[in-house]
Amino acid sequence: MRPFIVLLQKEFTKLRRDSFLPKLIIAFPVIIMLIAPFLATMDVRDVKVAVVDLDRSTTSHRIISHIKASKDLILVGTTAEFDLAMQELENGTVDIIVQIPDHFERDMAISTPEKISITANAVNATKGSLGTQYIVQTIARALTEFRSERSANQLSELVTVQNRFNPTLNYRHYMIPALMNIIFILVCGFLPALSIVEEKEIGTIEQINVTPVSRFTFTLSKLIPYWVIGIFVLMVAMIIARIVFGLIPAGSVWVIYLGTALFILTISGFSLTIANFSNTMQQIMFEMFFFIMIFILMSGLLTPIDSMPDWAQKFTLILPPRYFVEILRSVYLKGTTLAELWKNFVALGAFAIIFNILAAVTYKKQA
Repeated sequence: MRPFIVLLQKEFTKLRRDSFLPKLIIAFPVIIMLIAPFLATMDVRDVKVAVVDLDRSTTSHRIISHIKASKDLILVGTTAEFDLAMQELENGTVDIIVQIPDHFERDMAISTPEKISITANAVNATKGSLGTQYIVQTIARALTEFRSERSANQLSELVTVQNRFNPTLNYRHYMIPALMNIIFILVCGFLPALSIVEEKEIGTIEQINVTPVSRFTFTLSKLIPYWVIGIFVLMVAMIIARIVFGLIPAGSVWVIYLGTALFILTISGFSLTIANFSNTMQQIMFEMFFFIMIFILMSGLLTPIDSMPDWAQKFTLILPPRYFVEILRSVYLKGTTLAELWKNFVALGAFAIIFNILAAVTYKKQA
């Protein structure tokens, strides 16, 4: 027990004496949580729209007014010539063209009118797709008002919409758990690996190798400081999420802490395992970067797993961040309980045991 305590004191002393690392541990999660939610968003704003109004009727003016009033759309202008609007689309000054056909209001009153044409710049597929949806919804509201004025029944009263778990449809509430996940991967994944390789480069690990300290004792002494750091980072991230973005867990906070503890164990053990096969800082940084990119891109942090190919969905089953981000999102947004998430906790627990045993076994102690 005495050697373990001495090694643990060495790790904390090393962290305390480092002039840069403590500042990074504090500043990194704060900056990521404050800035990234505003940048990492799939919401589309300021879609520039040009209207080709061939009808010049009350209905067409109402559609134009709704477009102008929309907070997501910017009305660039109206014209009666499609070619002029198309030229602006090609130049990039317009994102979407809405063409209202001639006699649209008259035909709508007596028969089926010619359809309104929407032409979108799809170079940015996301902006083109969502912008088109915004336009369709805006036109639908305008036409609903037109029809309701001529009908005893208000169409809007016949439909009710309820958004569960994220009633404001705020994309940041979906992304913040993913950003927490990324922070843990970088802080609790990168730093333990760099610590091991640094000791290899400066030669201090050779001094430990000639002592009676066991592999498991040495590995545990490397992991515990980053477990403590990980819990601290979680507290900082949760406080910022609550104060700045108003995101409060709908479920138990202790479920989040338990899931975080298991994930820190997992990612730290994984990083030490990789570090045991690396001899230089450059080597470990490239190796960790490779795995981190896979974790971020294929674990459902940025894109839904359901939208991936079948082979990719099966591959995500061996990626620990997949289970952790599901725990965070479920507890934060849906209030899911520990009993309902038991499969995710079992998976993280299994990963934690496997990777930490591998970290101890693959550590080459040469006394």
